Amino acid sequence: MDITHEVFNQPDPLVGYNLFETNQPLRDALRFNAPELDTAELSSLGATLGSAGMQNHARQANIHTPELHSHDRFGRRIDRVEFHPSYHALMALATGAGLHGTPWADQGASPHVLRAAGFMLFTELEPSILCPISMTYAVTPALRSNAAIYADWGPKLASRAYDPELKLWRDKPGLTMGMGMTEKQGGSDVRANTTRAEPVGSDAWGERYAVIGHKWFFSAPMCDAFLVLAQTKSGLSCLFLPRVLPDGNLNAIRIQRLKDKLGNKANASSEVEFEGAQAWLVGEEGRGIPQILEMGTMTRLDCALGTSGLMRQALCLALRHTSQRKAFGKLLIEQPLMRNVLADLALESEAATALAIRLARAFDKTGDTHEAVMARLLTPIAKFWICKRGSHFAQEAMECLGGNGYVEEGGEGVMARIYREMPLNSIWEGAGNIMALDLLRALRKADAVAALAHELSAAKGAHPALDRLSAALPVRVEEMATELEARRLAQDVALAVQAALLYQTAPAAVFSAFCDSRIAGNWGQAFGTLGAGTDFDGIIARAMPGK
Repeated sequence: MDITHEVFNQPDPLVGYNLFETNQPLRDALRFNAPELDTAELSSLGATLGSAGMQNHARQANIHTPELHSHDRFGRRIDRVEFHPSYHALMALATGAGLHGTPWADQGASPHVLRAAGFMLFTELEPSILCPISMTYAVTPALRSNAAIYADWGPKLASRAYDPELKLWRDKPGLTMGMGMTEKQGGSDVRANTTRAEPVGSDAWGERYAVIGHKWFFSAPMCDAFLVLAQTKSGLSCLFLPRVLPDGNLNAIRIQRLKDKLGNKANASSEVEFEGAQAWLVGEEGRGIPQILEMGTMTRLDCALGTSGLMRQALCLALRHTSQRKAFGKLLIEQPLMRNVLADLALESEAATALAIRLARAFDKTGDTHEAVMARLLTPIAKFWICKRGSHFAQEAMECLGGNGYVEEGGEGVMARIYREMPLNSIWEGAGNIMALDLLRALRKADAVAALAHELSAAKGAHPALDRLSAALPVRVEEMATELEARRLAQDVALAVQAALLYQTAPAAVFSAFCDSRIAGNWGQAFGTLGAGTDFDGIIARAMPGK
């Protein structure tokens, strides 16, 4: 070997570790929000996700992207998307872990929190295959509005089996579902949708329609069925549209092309046309918007969970690199400025985890009045703030790796993959403005302010800056309940709730550093501007991924 090319001072890959057992902030959040939860399944999943084999599947699924086959070699329309085998291996792992529909059938302790923690851990490995997993989770309860369809499909949507074949629902051990809402002319304004549905009869599944139109974003087109919005005589309605019809024939869903996206490479996002596709009414005709909003609550939770997971993985990569890389005579992690950056990133990651898992707890306790209000209030807050912080977080974590973090290298550059993925959760299911406006709608409920005050009361007296913010929020809710100031209000409510949670779940050093920086006004515009009195050693040690 050429002596001039000896490789040294380069870190070992972060592989062969348990993502759950070494994630102390997540474990503490679970103890607080679901103390009775059995975490053995999460520990097993964490070990699998950290293995070299699964990391290779994640790499392969991202570099061998989905391919559309619109016709077979004889000219017949088939509209099929082909995936690399690693994609299917990842999907089998996700469904086997119950990250899709199982909370709706699981009667165990805190099924939504359990599923949320698993979703976060899986995102650290590979986020983009989780699109159909998240959509299956979101649409399953909506199917209850059509008892006949739910009776046939519900059990298999909750099954932990995975079958990628395109065939009749009754011949498959497990099913997945997607959604089709967005059109070219409307985007988030689904009321502008032009796709129409004409009644053509009824059968065992109820009222049947022929759907004509398009969807501009139609992710995971190989799902077994979709809930779509279409205009009926009574207005926008929610319809169940399967890929394979009850008679075994393919439905008239024409996949026009796959999207060429910045990230989210393993997932197939498509544009489709409906040419008289058969669909069945779900819920009341003309009431599609309320149903979509209910499903959006679930997918918005997943946006917050997913970004939290990506933050954690980016932080782990930065900690791993700086713990082994030397510069100017000592390890990067020993350099004062780098320690400030790493500690700051650790605070942001733990705060995101605390808020996301707290929101999942509310989903488990919707029968409780306070928890139902908090689910409505925290969903837009968590989606807005956590996802908004994601891209900035990923850029700073990438900078910890220097040029190595910017390199893709055939999918080996995980940090680059994370960076490309981060903006998606902020855009998907309603971008920042949509979330801020949704917060205003939630705050207009008479009990929202009281519920927020109750949520923050646990940390009363713990930090003067948090006390001042908490005391001012009720007045600001009344005075700032305008669109122009909605983003600032969403930010401040998020910070207050995160601080109150950290007081209850994290060491005092984490809580005080968070309040000093994010709330007391002693934080700069970039990561790495924590005060000199911060317990850098304690915060960094708590965040280390370990082995």
